[in-house]
Amino acid sequence: MLILTFPDYLKQSQQLARTLGVPCKVVDVHHFPDGENKVCLPAELPEHVVLCRSLNNPNEKLIELLLSAETARQMGVNKLTLVAPYLCYMRQDSAFTHGEAISQRIICRWLGDMFDTIVTVDPHLHRVEQLSELFPNTQTVTLSATALMGELIRARFNASPLLLGPDSESQQWVKQVADSAALDYTICHKTRHGDHDVDVHLGDCDLA
Repeated sequence: MLILTFPDYLKQSQQLARTLGVPCKVVDVHHFPDGENKVCLPAELPEHVVLCRSLNNPNEKLIELLLSAETARQMGVNKLTLVAPYLCYMRQDSAFTHGEAISQRIICRWLGDMFDTIVTVDPHLHRVEQLSELFPNTQTVTLSATALMGELIRARFNASPLLLGPDSESQQWVKQVADSAALDYTICHKTRHGDHDVDVHLGDCDLA
């Protein structure tokens, strides 16, 4: 097994490689002046390669991921695993107007065609209950960071803070963090008028 990563995610990938006791190498990425990218993989690859990269700010990363995964297959890699702590394009899970793309399904189908296994952390699922519903032919592993977040909050604060969730969708994670650390929480009410125009109102709670 080999961890194959990108320059922006090297530190985290090296930590994973040390934990697993496997080597870690970096994809060489070149950016052309016109915005196109070229990737170059190590000359020797094992049968199982784990591509590791969080997919925030995803558009450029997805192209580099596609080029790397396809090149790895051409080089003889039999098993490709994607470790993406943040899995992109999960929000758009329904079309609200005619002609609107359901990005979640499109990107998941694309990733599912490239990878044998996909590992992520607390994916943004709203109208879909299980990640496996989006990857019917791909093994999926969903990890959770909520208990670790609860431990961190307990370690950083002497008092017991009140946890706030920004909207109803956040309740699933805020509740898990609060329960793991025996903390109180409340969920705010959000009204979105645009991408950068959002009203958030604090619900009824005791701040005394």
